[in-house]
Amino acid sequence: MNRPLIGISTYLEASARWGVWDLPATLLPAGYSRLVREAGGLAALLPPDSPDLAASVVARLDAVVVAGGPDVEPERYGAVRDPRTGPPAPERDAWEVALIEAALKSGTPLLGICRGMQLLNVALGGTLTQHLDGHAGPGGVTGVIGTHTVAPVPGTRYASVVPAACTVPAYHHQAVDRLGAGLVASAHAADGTVEAVELPGPGWVLGVQWHPEMGDDVRVMGALVAAARLAEPVIEPAP
Repeated sequence: MNRPLIGISTYLEASARWGVWDLPATLLPAGYSRLVREAGGLAALLPPDSPDLAASVVARLDAVVVAGGPDVEPERYGAVRDPRTGPPAPERDAWEVALIEAALKSGTPLLGICRGMQLLNVALGGTLTQHLDGHAGPGGVTGVIGTHTVAPVPGTRYASVVPAACTVPAYHHQAVDRLGAGLVASAHAADGTVEAVELPGPGWVLGVQWHPEMGDDVRVMGALVAAARLAEPVIEPAP
């Protein structure tokens, strides 16, 4: 069976250390590529680049994953910066919005994870809550992944993939506020926080607020890979 090519956006860091090196780096936690591999896909990393190139990049892929990372620039959704909002990442914002727009335009299956879900919402005209408590790991300790229960909304695409409430690994302090154009909420946390969004229709577009790459539940990524496989062009055999 063919393994679809799944592009995953990456972090862009001014300094990262490995071996004897301390250099600027584009990087991604290994859980992303592991999850793609376990779901039957091939992972390709998509470091920030010129937004003008996004459409040509997406055209070579079978699906796109917009990964987690820093807070989205509040100016992108018309908000004044809250003091608790993290430092801006303008290169990632511009590149990943372009990837999202290219995937939506081309009908390429798209999955947003944490920041990726938030940026999908913003790209479609939605807004974000810049800070909420209780979702940033045990006791709010920086960098520690926590867990909480997420319940699907019946009748949604997400519910068809994960039909019952389940515990998910999560770490975030921002969330969807006003939904972007066409998006529907497809899962919630116990406190009402929107935990998944999707675009109804023939295209496969889903965002999840948690971090599936930090766990071993492959269902969401498996659904993306299955959609990517269906979206692959049919190549006629040579006569």
